[in-house]
Order: sequence, then structure tokens, then C-alpha cells
Amino acid sequence: MRSDGRQTDQMRPVTIVPDYLKTAEGSVLIEFGNTRVLCAATVEDSVPPFKKNSGEGWVTAEYSMLPRATVTRTPREVSKGRQSGRTLEIQRLIGRSLRAIVDLRKLGERSIIVDCDVLQADGGTRTASITGAMIALGMVANRLLEARMTPAGVLLDSVAAISVGIVDGEPMLDLCYTEDSRADVDMNVVLTGAGRYVELQSTAEQNAFDDQQLQAMIALARKGIGELGTLQRNYFKL
Repeated sequence: MRSDGRQTDQMRPVTIVPDYLKTAEGSVLIEFGNTRVLCAATVEDSVPPFKKNSGEGWVTAEYSMLPRATVTRTPREVSKGRQSGRTLEIQRLIGRSLRAIVDLRKLGERSIIVDCDVLQADGGTRTASITGAMIALGMVANRLLEARMTPAGVLLDSVAAISVGIVDGEPMLDLCYTEDSRADVDMNVVLTGAGRYVELQSTAEQNAFDDQQLQAMIALARKGIGELGTLQRNYFKL
């Protein structure tokens, strides 16, 4: 049993509130336990300069954390004049994850930008962001199709992400902050709905790990992402 009473292979409760923002083309508030992320998708009838006249669209993401998303206040990055390396890494990860399941040619020369804002952080903010961003993106893709602005097949698949790790020698699924902060190994897994890898981020924070432990963590991640995929399919269609 863990500090919050979960089994090692049990996820935190996941809550999804679709259309949380009435002003966005697609939005969702997603909660993994006490981690809460607001994901909002915007459609723009333009593409970055490197995509102009290519016949292809673009999907990207931005990520930020509110100052009091954490126990102590974190100054806004705009006050520092630049984004942190962590922020840049996470928003690039979200963008890569979404582009892995989109047919950019069928999207046409338009962009979809998904903003992921962490309202409260208790571990797994990047994985919650990817999972929620997929829902917001899926809602937008479905609405573009219904409006006959794009053909069918813009979405090739879905994508979701989860954290796993080894804590006190035990492989665990969906780490909260207290577990993540003392984990021997921390790992983030991003998988498509078909079970193909988009990204694996694994680090031995305290002790190195072996093949058996790696496979145990991947098995847990597949279990968790399978559960997330089932939830996601309630909000958009492929």
C-alpha cells in the first residue's frame, strides 16, 4: 500500500471536464488526483513560416505552471524574461506527442495550438498535459470535420502518457509528488492508442535499474495508458 492507499498498479482518480472554457475551440480540465491541468486548443488559419506553401498544417503546444500550483510560490517566467529549460522541454514533448498522431496534410495549412496550464501540481504534470491535450485536440478535429473544414482522417490515432517509477524497490504506477521526489527511478511513457511508443524518458535518480525492472515499469505504463485511452474515447472519435 502507498501513502494514499493505492496499490502499486493503481492510478490516482482521473477526472475530465470537457469544454471547461466556453471561449476555446476545444478545452478540458483534467485531474490526476491532486494534479490539475487546463488544456485549451485554438485553431488558426495560418502556419509557421517553415510550413508556408507546403500544403501541410502544424500542431504545437505551450505549457506553463501557475505561481501557486506548488506549495511555495514560483515566480511567473514572464517576469524573468525567458522560459525555463524545463518548460521548453515539456511543451516540446507535448507538441511531438500530438504531431505523432495527426495527418498534417489533411489538416491543411492551418495550425492547432494547445495551451496546457497547470493549476495545481502533485506530480505527473507533463503526462496529464499530454493526455488532456489529446482530448482537446480530438474535440477540435471532430468539430473541423463536422464543419467540413477538413476531410476525415486528420487523427491517425490517439496518444496518452503516464508516469511510472521504482520507489522503495517497488515498481509503481502514476507517481504523486511525494513518491516522485524520493523515487529510485523516474520514468514517463508516451504511447499511441495502438500501443506504439512516442517517447520514453527514464532516469535513475538514486539507483541504476535492470531489464527486469524496466519491463515491469513498461507493463505498468501500458496498463495505465490503456485505462486513460478508454476515458479519452468518451470525448472524440477517430
